[in-house]
Amino acid sequence: MTVLVLGSGGREHALALACHRDPQVAAVHVAPGNPGTASLATNHPIDPCDKDAVVALAREVAADLVVVGPEAPLVAGVADALRDAGIDCFGPSAEAARLEGSKAFAKEVMASAGVPTAASRSCGDLDSVGAALDEFGAPHVVKDDGLAGGKGVVVTEDRDEALAHAEQCLNSGHQVVIEEYLDGPEVSLFAICDGERALPMQPAQDFKRVGDGGVGPNTGGMGAYTPLPWVPDNLVETVSNTVISPTLSAMRDRGTPFIGLLYVGLALTSDGPKVVEFNVRFGDPETEPLLSMVESPLAQIMQAAARGDVSGTDGLRFRRGAAVGVVMASEGYPASPVKGRRVVAPVDDEDVLHAGTRIEGDGLVTSGGRVLVVLGHGETLAGARTDAYSRVDQLEVSGGFHRTDIALHAAELEAVDEMADELAPQSENNPSNPTDGENS
Repeated sequence: MTVLVLGSGGREHALALACHRDPQVAAVHVAPGNPGTASLATNHPIDPCDKDAVVALAREVAADLVVVGPEAPLVAGVADALRDAGIDCFGPSAEAARLEGSKAFAKEVMASAGVPTAASRSCGDLDSVGAALDEFGAPHVVKDDGLAGGKGVVVTEDRDEALAHAEQCLNSGHQVVIEEYLDGPEVSLFAICDGERALPMQPAQDFKRVGDGGVGPNTGGMGAYTPLPWVPDNLVETVSNTVISPTLSAMRDRGTPFIGLLYVGLALTSDGPKVVEFNVRFGDPETEPLLSMVESPLAQIMQAAARGDVSGTDGLRFRRGAAVGVVMASEGYPASPVKGRRVVAPVDDEDVLHAGTRIEGDGLVTSGGRVLVVLGHGETLAGARTDAYSRVDQLEVSGGFHRTDIALHAAELEAVDEMADELAPQSENNPSNPTDGENS
């Protein structure tokens, strides 16, 4: 197989690596890519939202499969253009991509499918926003209805701050969705979908707030880890039955079957798992640690999904142990990331994924807010954390920063549970839910 990956960030570096590991893949191309992807694939400087350019490149490199990384090309209809050209594409149609492109549309689909989620109101003016804020009360959850690069959500106790964010969204021409706050830790669950069937991955958890302890503004994500030893053993089965399968059925009934990666953002509430949001592509930065744990031939499975039938695959297998990803960010992120700062990092280390770097002269410099995603692995979360942060200490993003608490609480719970198992091996393992994930 020849695989073309669209995008330029850490997620695309991870996807290129995962495809590169597939024994059936002979060549990987990335457009536009980054210095990290250039170490294992051929980069092409095209706009992934340019449908004609993408189709032309796919034909030029004789791509057997195109994997769309970011959401914007999907909403723009790149997957439709590729399928019309007879090229297998792992990614939903523009109509199906509305599950992420419009929060209001996603709520409509969930309501029709009976999917558990937060109560919400879609608002087109500040008066209706104010009424919805008062209806649901604090903490206030305000979401930009359109795409916002993972930073369109504000969760705040401050009504004025909530109104200000809503006004900013309205001024940009978007509707605003106001939701009730879902209390409980957040979990990310990805599923590879062929329009009818789904292959769920193991759960992960990301860290949205910019600072340690979950303080500061929302970001695209400051780190993630997998697996989650504290979630119920039947979580994947429960979410598959109550969320993923009903959603796929609803989309199929609409005449817009969902083919690609369905990202289910969940809050584990006292009433059970509820959907916080849908995304229609691999989430970043969960993808980086998740794909590093996949043992299955991912490119072959994605191609089977693109062709509408994953039933002939062996499913998804994950290696034992844990993975932790730590984002090294540029100074000023997320508001005004500083670009052009010196970066000291290898381009050919599979545990150092490039997200916002470019070559300048003889070295690397920052080109975005999230610069690197540094992975660590171990038999336990504590071991994976130690491995990840030891790598971070060896790298440099001039003026940059990172969180120091990725997976910290979960690792502490894991250690307590192991001690309890040793002292009382016949007792049930029922740890308290951690509060690592921040409601987004």
